[in-house]
Amino acid sequence: MTEAGLAGPAQSSVSTVHRLRSVLAIRPFRRLWLVTYLCSVGDWLSLLALTGLVSEMMHSYQWQSFALSLVVLTQLLPGILFAPIGGVLADKFDRRKVMVVCDVLRGSLFISIALIGSPIWLFVANFLVGCCAMLWIPAKESAVPNLLRRPDQVESANQLGLVMTYGISTISGFGLYSLIAGIPGYLNLQGGNLEFRIATIAVIINGLLYFTSAILIATRLPELSGRASTRKKEVEADKPGFVAMFRDGIRFAAATPLVRGLVIGMIGAFAAAGVVIATAKLYAESLLGGASTFGLLFVAVFVGLALGMATAPRLARRLAYNRLFGVTIVGAGITLVLVALAPHLWIALLMVALVGACAGVAFLTGLTIVGSQVEDEMRGRTVALIQSLLKIVLFGASAGAPLVVALLQKRQVSVFGHPMEVDATRPVMLAGAVIAIVLGLVAYRQMDDRREEPVLSSLFAAIRGRRQSKGLLIAVEGDTREDTSVQARRLAAALRAEGVEVLLAADPEHDERRLRTMLSSVELAGVRAQALVAAAVRADVVERQVRPALDEGSVVVMERYVDSPLAHFTATSSLEHQELEGLVDWATGRLRPDLTILLDRPVADGKSIALEHHWRVQRLLSEMAAADPDRYVVVEADGDVDAVAERVRTAVVPLLATRKRAVPEAAV
Repeated sequence: MTEAGLAGPAQSSVSTVHRLRSVLAIRPFRRLWLVTYLCSVGDWLSLLALTGLVSEMMHSYQWQSFALSLVVLTQLLPGILFAPIGGVLADKFDRRKVMVVCDVLRGSLFISIALIGSPIWLFVANFLVGCCAMLWIPAKESAVPNLLRRPDQVESANQLGLVMTYGISTISGFGLYSLIAGIPGYLNLQGGNLEFRIATIAVIINGLLYFTSAILIATRLPELSGRASTRKKEVEADKPGFVAMFRDGIRFAAATPLVRGLVIGMIGAFAAAGVVIATAKLYAESLLGGASTFGLLFVAVFVGLALGMATAPRLARRLAYNRLFGVTIVGAGITLVLVALAPHLWIALLMVALVGACAGVAFLTGLTIVGSQVEDEMRGRTVALIQSLLKIVLFGASAGAPLVVALLQKRQVSVFGHPMEVDATRPVMLAGAVIAIVLGLVAYRQMDDRREEPVLSSLFAAIRGRRQSKGLLIAVEGDTREDTSVQARRLAAALRAEGVEVLLAADPEHDERRLRTMLSSVELAGVRAQALVAAAVRADVVERQVRPALDEGSVVVMERYVDSPLAHFTATSSLEHQELEGLVDWATGRLRPDLTILLDRPVADGKSIALEHHWRVQRLLSEMAAADPDRYVVVEADGDVDAVAERVRTAVVPLLATRKRAVPEAAV
């Protein structure tokens, strides 16, 4: 039972747009998204610009044939050597300052390449640019969650970041290089060393992009310096040295099942990806195709990646992130087996697209887990560890797979008396698939926190769009208990009149009395201790009443489920909203309502303190609704009780009827 839309695919697509817009509405994130665009355009432009420049510098045909490979290698090598260092710096120092310094250095290095004009310095400077990128990326990725309003926005932020990095900026970077390279044709220029000058201009523009990024970060993004911890100054003062932080990061990854499983799964995924990349050319020939087949295979992979990243949020609503990550890596391994056995091109293209889709889901899920479940103090080192593994495993698999293919070579086997040629890429792909499956299973066992629930039934339910529980949970939230109590009872009565089996769960007044009794009996004065006791009361209600009713297929109506208490507690305490949300998720087992009715009432006259508290609560509730519009229905609560009840009924009953039509009887 997880968050899921009630109004079908059309509503879901609209909700996705609203969800992404709610993230882009956050000004600091929007500015960082622009910075990501500038730097990503610079990354893609540098790949072509440096390749063009080194080709003009080296007149030997052999050296020119290695130009692209050498540029890629000198950018890949820093990730193998220095990525963990970037994570330590991201966790130890001000992330904004780290990013500014790295962008200034990258811009300066590109300008120096254009001015010096030496091929040796080009490769040295490109290596140093890669080192700066290994410092910049962990600082940026670990800062993103701190710019968001809610932890559940991390996935949307990652989606936008991936679209920008591998979609919009890729097209922009390659398009910009095409425009620059076409200058002689536009102006009808001939003679001289035009190609060299054009390549130099592209490199200079590349440097200016990084300078622009540094200026924006320094002047328009002070929020990047913030940390999620409420004890920021204490944490900054108590941070250990560089070596100790590096050692602590390795220990954290080894000792934490979640991160350990994430790392193991990433190794399997990257190993399989490296094998596919290294054998793709010869595999295309084994399908009796040439360069066009090779290109189609890559198109299929990227189409699959895009589809996987697009569908990941919908799957995650029905299957927990911790399970989804391992399952999709195993799925990628299984489909890679089918790729290795594919006899025809159309089967190979379909299976390759499925591999890409599984990889897209796994990649986005892994980034979301790091951003939402790894604490801020360790996030930079975790991101850097994954980046380092990506480079090391991809490099090792890409280098090792061709050697194995060369040793195995093509062989002929007899099948039912007929000779059949087996290309060496097929067994190598099978080996990569086995690695992905085994490590994906290990990652799943490490990360799965719901082992009592069969994964296959949960997976099939997620694919079919069904919930793991048969019932529906409807929450009635609002600023005042009088509103929520009356409207929850009216809604339950209206649903029963429609022939729906309804449970009106819990009694907030009874829960509050239990909470006060527990607090007074143990004499807890600290805010955190009181929050833990309140979470225990809510966990008890969920386990005793809500989950059993949902498993039996009932519709559960519950007033003030978590949002209203969370908003009131945040408004009156010194704790951060994100901390309390994490506690609530743990207490309820991440059980979120299928639909939340938010009763919105204008401010009434009263004392200034009460008014201020009311405004704070209303603002928090409104932000929750804006961050997840597919789960909320905002109802005007001002006016006659009967009129408000009719508005609530009008909002809920049609959605419930739509849900009944969309889900088979067995699932309801």
